[in-house]
Amino acid sequence: MEGMAGQKSTLVWAVNISAFLLVLLWTIPTLGLLVSSFRDRDQIASSGWWQSFSASEQTGFVRTGTDADAVQRDGLYVIEGNVLAEGQSLVAWGTRARDPGAHQPGETVETSDGWQLTVAEDGAYVLTSPTPFEMRRGERIFLTTKAPPKFTAANYQRVLTAEGLGRAFMNTLTVTIPATVIPILIAAFAAYALAWMRFPGRALLTAAVVGLLVVPLQVALIPLLRMHNEIGIGKGYLGIWLAHTGFGLPLAIYLLRNYMIGLPREVIESARVDGATEFQIFRRIILPLSFPALASFAIFQFLWVWNDLLVATVFLGNTREQLVMTGVLRELMGSKGGEWEILATSAFISIAVPLAVFFAMQKYLVRGLLAGSVKGG
Repeated sequence: MEGMAGQKSTLVWAVNISAFLLVLLWTIPTLGLLVSSFRDRDQIASSGWWQSFSASEQTGFVRTGTDADAVQRDGLYVIEGNVLAEGQSLVAWGTRARDPGAHQPGETVETSDGWQLTVAEDGAYVLTSPTPFEMRRGERIFLTTKAPPKFTAANYQRVLTAEGLGRAFMNTLTVTIPATVIPILIAAFAAYALAWMRFPGRALLTAAVVGLLVVPLQVALIPLLRMHNEIGIGKGYLGIWLAHTGFGLPLAIYLLRNYMIGLPREVIESARVDGATEFQIFRRIILPLSFPALASFAIFQFLWVWNDLLVATVFLGNTREQLVMTGVLRELMGSKGGEWEILATSAFISIAVPLAVFFAMQKYLVRGLLAGSVKGG
């Protein structure tokens, strides 16, 4: 019978399919970003990343030579050349922007100036006129071409060799490491007090911590910066460390408190009976047992600080010596932010270190997040 011990429920298949679909929904955009990082601007503008593995059609125009390139042959003035780039094949061509594929390769047509134009299948064109040409910019030939799949590492070379990227990398490390360690140290002490120490107002403090989780950091940026300026901190590493610490503490305290409150009470009570102080219990019992929760929060905090741009811009500055990696990568995209190939490449370069941190500590992530989900107090 369904639901009996030793038999799997049919809902297991639904759960497995749902989990697979969720993973797929997260993986497909990441794959698209990775593929786009190896494409140039023209490819990204003309086709989607899913079309990058097959030949793609592109439209555009080229100009013929000018009257300076004309030669006389059999009583005619002739301009010759080729309209195709390496690897391209001609699908159709035309002389008007409204109908760029009006003619097939090999056809000969008369232009609006009375000249004869022929474009062969290999891209070679011949423009002839019975009288001398009078043009300085050349005749436009509109093309529909097909290009084979092409990938390039030029985007990565451009980003990795960008001016100031090495300094920005060190700036990011200087911001991220202390901004991850300081909240953990403070939150561990606070979480232990809220979980195991009895004092008036403990419930109110816990409720206040939970309430601070919903406060958006954007509303506190300018008031906090003004306070930094008034007390003499100004813009610098100390200010941004304190800012990230303040914004990260509510989640850190909440996560660690939920974990610590689920630890065996008997162990802690036995330590107290043996005469251990609160600090000894915290250092020798609570911290070693809470390492999964500490690691899980460290992953989240490291990711948030490493990928941050807003807080770094407000509390650190925009000079070349102060920019973090996200700031340098933003400048590479240009003032209008239209260089999508640089955006995709920058995304993968910027996540290299966070990925290394995540995979190094991932075994603690689920344990730390699920801890305290059953027990509570």
